[in-house]
Amino acid sequence: MNKKFHDQLVEEILRARERIYHVNKPTPLEEVCLRDIDAQVYFKREDLSTIKAYKWRGAYNCISMLSPEQRKKPIIAASAGNHAQGVALACRKLGLKAKIYMPLSTPQMKQNSVLKHGGENVEIVLVGDSYSDTAAAAMKEVDKKGAAFIHPFDNLYTIAGQATIADELVLSGQGPFDYCFIAIGGGGMAAGMSKWLRIHYPNIKIFGVEGVDQASMKASIEAGKPVTLEEVDTFCDGTAVKTPGNLTFEICRETLDGILTVTNEEVCAAIETTWETGRFIPEPSGAMGLAGLMKYAQENPKEIKGKKLVTPICGANMDFSRLRQISANSAVGAHRLRFLRFTLQEKSGSLLDILNKCFQDVSISAFQYGKISEDMAFPVIGLQAAADRWDSILQDLKKNNVHFEDVTGAPDITYRIINYNPQLFKNPVFLNVNFPERKGALRELLKLTSKVSNVCYFNYFYTGELFGRALMGFEFESPSNEEKFFAAIEQLGIEHSRIEGEALKRITL
Repeated sequence: MNKKFHDQLVEEILRARERIYHVNKPTPLEEVCLRDIDAQVYFKREDLSTIKAYKWRGAYNCISMLSPEQRKKPIIAASAGNHAQGVALACRKLGLKAKIYMPLSTPQMKQNSVLKHGGENVEIVLVGDSYSDTAAAAMKEVDKKGAAFIHPFDNLYTIAGQATIADELVLSGQGPFDYCFIAIGGGGMAAGMSKWLRIHYPNIKIFGVEGVDQASMKASIEAGKPVTLEEVDTFCDGTAVKTPGNLTFEICRETLDGILTVTNEEVCAAIETTWETGRFIPEPSGAMGLAGLMKYAQENPKEIKGKKLVTPICGANMDFSRLRQISANSAVGAHRLRFLRFTLQEKSGSLLDILNKCFQDVSISAFQYGKISEDMAFPVIGLQAAADRWDSILQDLKKNNVHFEDVTGAPDITYRIINYNPQLFKNPVFLNVNFPERKGALRELLKLTSKVSNVCYFNYFYTGELFGRALMGFEFESPSNEEKFFAAIEQLGIEHSRIEGEALKRITL
């Protein structure tokens, strides 16, 4: 970065202080206690801003610098959601018009928020599968109309606006901070924050954080120039950028100490952490910095002990429907939950035998099984245990000559595909079963029923309710065994309803 640009950016960061607070007050800085992290951790709560994300800063700062001539035409912007809301808010405040391009996959909630903040001042155009595709369409409109383009990250004034997050950290009185972890999409926030923090805290370590399948900045720094990824994963939609900015690339490669990559599951674990510590839920991209912080702290416990770590929680604009997916993946990301596929003899009691031998202190979170052979069974069990227990669990399985494979993340597990052959079922009975969601309840059920029945189908996934809900299929050698089976589950007080008629035919055809 040349000295002229450096000086100009520093000057614009100072000027942005006055401009952006016409829109929003400084956001809170909260100290939190994170389990298993022996350090002082701080959240910069950008999710509590007017638009529930940090993007108002750069958008308003950039738009406020437009010339009178540029303000006469509707401005153009491209965004996965949060920048669009910042542009919409700024245009309404300044009395300007905007045409905002958003990816086709943009959550409806973000579209609604853009309209809420911008009102009649904004028009939304949905186009493209990623930000890069959307930006290309927006630039065609810019060239056609000669309008001003408000870049979400690769603009001096946008970067300066985002840098005010770091300015508030410096002015908070809680510094100096030893580590900062910043999510990267196009790099505007990471560039602005890292530049300002590097000036005020020369010894701070600053890490950018990207999704493993979104790491365009990491790839660019390794290549020595901005590169474009062929495709990006969109689970963290706010950071799904194929190509980082030219300006942000130059700044980040100079100011960052490194870039960490995190999985979607690790992001989900970070979201679970915010719920546990503060009862709030950021969007996936909003928790990416925290996911990087948690990963680094777990891998470097001695290094971060007693240090001050900070990360911005940079957004909370997410469709409610995504919560189930996040909840299902959070335990995997925290390395507590694994899915193991076992190879067993197809006979009554074989599964119970394994549970008793190896999993006495382990919680069962999922069970997927369908009978596909007269001789062998291949049940998949989701097991939860403390992360530091897993090595001993797997060793115990091997010592007991239990045949298994780790299938965590396999497509059939992710999409809950259960193969079964109904032609092999013997006098099957299918039940909707509700059993107490407590440790040992499933074992009790299998223990009582295994004496008189054989499980031929089992579909269960932990949902956090008081009762576990499962679809179970049992087969019986004789009518008397069936009678004993129902007597046994009545004895346990397990709620159940029998599947009959057309519903049963659909299962067993």
